[in-house]
Amino acid sequence: MTKKFTKKVLSGLLITAMAGSFAACGSGGNTPAQETTGSAASGSTAEAEGEWSPAQNISMIVAYKAGSGTDNTARVLSEFATKEMGQTVVINNLEGGSGSIGWTSLAQAKPDGYTLGFINLPTVCSNIVEGLGDYTMEDFVPVCNHVDETALVLVSADSEFDTLEDLVAYAQDHPGELKASTNGEKASNHIGAQLLASSADFEYSAIPYGGTADQLLALRQGEVDFSVAKEADIAAMMSEVKVLGVFSEERMEKFPDVPTLGELGYYDKWYGSRRVIVAPKGTPQNIIDYYEKAFKTAMEDPEYVEAAEQAGITTYFMDQEETAAMLEDQYAFCTDEVAELW
Repeated sequence: MTKKFTKKVLSGLLITAMAGSFAACGSGGNTPAQETTGSAASGSTAEAEGEWSPAQNISMIVAYKAGSGTDNTARVLSEFATKEMGQTVVINNLEGGSGSIGWTSLAQAKPDGYTLGFINLPTVCSNIVEGLGDYTMEDFVPVCNHVDETALVLVSADSEFDTLEDLVAYAQDHPGELKASTNGEKASNHIGAQLLASSADFEYSAIPYGGTADQLLALRQGEVDFSVAKEADIAAMMSEVKVLGVFSEERMEKFPDVPTLGELGYYDKWYGSRRVIVAPKGTPQNIIDYYEKAFKTAMEDPEYVEAAEQAGITTYFMDQEETAAMLEDQYAFCTDEVAELW
């Protein structure tokens, strides 16, 4: 899995590839792009053709609690999306089930352009692989990618561990003794902890919490020994944690003194989370096109750029095709590499 994606994949090849991949995770054989096209063709001419813009408020489903990393990034974007669209983008927190409650509601929403949502990668893919939700990858039509966040290995500020080598050495000498808080069973941060442990050859105990906010609270309160989370997740608590390692191929600009895991001989690929804006299956293509353009404009607003930087948000816009390719890549990562971790 790589951090950058190119636009060299022709749309015809992309749709064919996605059809084969997504068929494995759902009952249908169509890709999100195909479903959108089919809906537009079978819907009314007024809905399927011409320009579209929202005439009422838009509900944006966030599958995690208020104050979580996803919620914080969504609220920053929603302010500027509201400005661009002329209608209020209302954040609707539907937490629980490692995201499955919110994503089930999103998958079942009416495809009329007034319900959108964030899906978190790779968690949404791992949920589907593990059978934790009634939705499939086919139930979501990609609009665009919003953020790209590198995973970090964290301990509390008063931890006895000052380096990742120290933590690993202790874990190797005391198998299963160290505890790591996670944002859910086999969710994104649990996968990160497992990638570290597998590549560094140690055992630990994973303690699942309801989401990243609760996971990091447990870390700061001393209930666990380490965690894996992302930069935006810890933006408001930098004085309460220590960053021991980053899941990146190069050192991060914000943490120039923190080694990559690869430098230390552990997992040597980029790993982190991406948050994708999607619509329910069947949403007409002209609506998807409208939102792709509107969110891109919002993310390029200089005031948004400044607000995102202050919030520790790494904005990484991808258009529909790039996002669709990335979804395929993430699903393959979960079915292949992640499946080997347990």
